[in-house]
Amino acid sequence: MSIPGMEIKDRKRRGEWAELRFLSRACELGMTVTRPWGECVHYDLVVEQDGRFLRIQVKSTISKKNKSYAVTLRGSKPYAIGDFDFIAAYIIALDLWYIIPAAAALRGCVQLSMTPGSAKSRYAPYCEAWHLLKEERSSVGVAMPIQHSACANGSNCPILT
Repeated sequence: MSIPGMEIKDRKRRGEWAELRFLSRACELGMTVTRPWGECVHYDLVVEQDGRFLRIQVKSTISKKNKSYAVTLRGSKPYAIGDFDFIAAYIIALDLWYIIPAAAALRGCVQLSMTPGSAKSRYAPYCEAWHLLKEERSSVGVAMPIQHSACANGSNCPILT
C-alpha cells in the first residue's frame, strides 16, 4: 500500500502538500488558518486562536536515518529567531506532526532530528503537541497582539502589531 505524499518527488510540491495537510489538521482541531500573500515571508501559514496569531513554518520529511527523521531548517537563507513562532514538522511516512516553538528549534541548528517513540529524543515533548498552538501567549512565546483602530468606514478594524 502506498503512503500518501511519499510518491511526490518534487520537494517544492511535497512541501505545498504538507502545508495542506497542516491546514486540514489545524481546521479539524478548531483553529482558523490563513495563508499570507506571496512568498517573501519566512512562514507559510498563520494560525488564529481566540484573537492570537501565530506564524507557522511548515516542514516535511521523508529522510530517515536509523530511527530518526531529519528536517532542514533554512529557506533561501538560514532562519532567525523572530522569523516565525512555530515549526510544524511533518514526518510523512508516519503521518506524524511535531509542533515545535521556534526558540526550541533555532538554537544554532540547521537541521532537526526527530526520533518518534523515543522519550529521550530532544523533540519528544513536541510530538503531536497541537495544544501549544492553543495555549496562552506567556507559555509558548511570541504571538502577535491585536490592536483596534478606526477604519475608513468608521468600524473598528484589527491591526497586527
